[in-house]
Amino acid sequence: MGFLLDRLDRARGRFVPLGDGRFIALTQQLQTQLRQLAAVSEPEKVGRRIHALGAAAIGTLLEEAGEVEADAAWRKHAARLREADDWTPGLPSTLQAELRDYQLEGFTWLARLARLEAGACLADDMGLGKTVQALALMLHRAAEGPCLVVAPTSVCPNWAAEALRFAPTLSVHRLGAADDRAALVASLGARDVLLCGYGLLHQEAKLLTGRRWQMVVLDEAQAIKNAETRRAQVIHALQAGFRLALTGTPVENDLDELWSLFSFVTPGLLGAREKFQKRFAVPIERDRDPGARAALKTLLRPFLLRRTKALVLGELPPRTEQTILVEMEPDERAVYEALRQKALAAIAALEAPDGRRKIHILAELMRLRRACCNPALVDPGVGVASAKLAALLDLVDELRANRHKALVFSQFTGHLELVRAALDARGVTYMYLDGATPSAERERRVAKFQAGEADLFLISLRAGGTGLNLTAADYVVHLDPWWNPAVEDQASDRAHRIGQTRPVTIYRLVMADSIEQRIVELHAAKRDLAADLLEGADAAGRLTERQLLELIGG
Repeated sequence: MGFLLDRLDRARGRFVPLGDGRFIALTQQLQTQLRQLAAVSEPEKVGRRIHALGAAAIGTLLEEAGEVEADAAWRKHAARLREADDWTPGLPSTLQAELRDYQLEGFTWLARLARLEAGACLADDMGLGKTVQALALMLHRAAEGPCLVVAPTSVCPNWAAEALRFAPTLSVHRLGAADDRAALVASLGARDVLLCGYGLLHQEAKLLTGRRWQMVVLDEAQAIKNAETRRAQVIHALQAGFRLALTGTPVENDLDELWSLFSFVTPGLLGAREKFQKRFAVPIERDRDPGARAALKTLLRPFLLRRTKALVLGELPPRTEQTILVEMEPDERAVYEALRQKALAAIAALEAPDGRRKIHILAELMRLRRACCNPALVDPGVGVASAKLAALLDLVDELRANRHKALVFSQFTGHLELVRAALDARGVTYMYLDGATPSAERERRVAKFQAGEADLFLISLRAGGTGLNLTAADYVVHLDPWWNPAVEDQASDRAHRIGQTRPVTIYRLVMADSIEQRIVELHAAKRDLAADLLEGADAAGRLTERQLLELIGG
């Protein structure tokens, strides 16, 4: 069998070469089953090695195989898997929420994996209730010991509020608010939940990794996409009976992020980082190998659950997206073109190693992106009006005249400051939020906007793209395109989420014939990278130097 598995990649249709000019013909079904087995196993000196968690992906395959030779430990493990699959947990009676059907299915899936101490990544679209599904599981396991929730600092108040609302029998503690953090952690027991912001991780690494948690929940889990960061290393070192990652974007840019995420969720399942790169990342991202992609899907499928809003559109109002191309005025075009030519000349003159060269190219790209937003962001004294600002103000006038409220996102706080000045001059009421806004003030401003005390909410994309419920708005305006559209989608979902009763319209203001328009064209390849992997479409990799230069137009 191992001999045959090793030669599957050389198959020509149904025929697999055996050597010496001989071939063996396999049915399509058998070839698919063998590839599935190869996906979850690695060659050893004798036979093949299967990670204990990988067995979950081939349960059906082994049942169809007829007679299987296995030792007692394997048979016991397989029996545990079958038992968990047949078991249906009861919903905790203390849960103060009516779960929708897909949320109940999510809870059942989580509880079964928790019973196996396997780990899970709940990757539902933003706004579909990942938090309430996690809280239901936390109640289900509460008697087994304390739970640790790690989330962006700005999202921790939302966790405390949701726990109080849906799971009031849990005792929630904020690590950042404790006078004696060590004493608090030592005192935690059954039904206790500790909330910790990512910012505290490196400070309290020894404290948090020094004890065992019955469950660790990682919210906005894409925060550990870079395995080399101190944050990711601390997360990987946490001791837990069950590990749950919550994220609407398991992959934002490349598959190395997926490896880092699942090193937390299911340690060891994807192997060492170098092996993962050779076995999956390079074949999928560089070679577009459908076999490697299918193999990775097979391996992850038991531990990753993703539902899109298409499954619950009956409960959500329509969502319309429109890209508005804004033409530069002649003076603005002259400024942009001068910057573009200067960027090309500077890059052509560079004499630096590849890595340093790419950094310089990205810096030039950033300058051009800022110029597209408003020439004043590049040169405050240039005295050239912004066509994008004029387009935004026209749009705001129209929205206000028709009694609509809008969220306005930009990745540049300097850009938002220029917008604020223009809105102040017109007497437009707005709320403002960026990364420097204190947590308590953030909550206050959200509450005021939800109560109807402002027409607009200006939000820094990074600071407000997650953890906010802003259903008072029925319009979303993105002032500048982000590299990865999944980040924009998360921001848009602040308004288009359960609880929204009106149709939501999303506008993207994009400067025509500029780097912005070229970034938006890239979105077709990068949108929903995680969903593409699950559904079988090609995944996009990192941008090369050549691709970056093409964005500039040279």
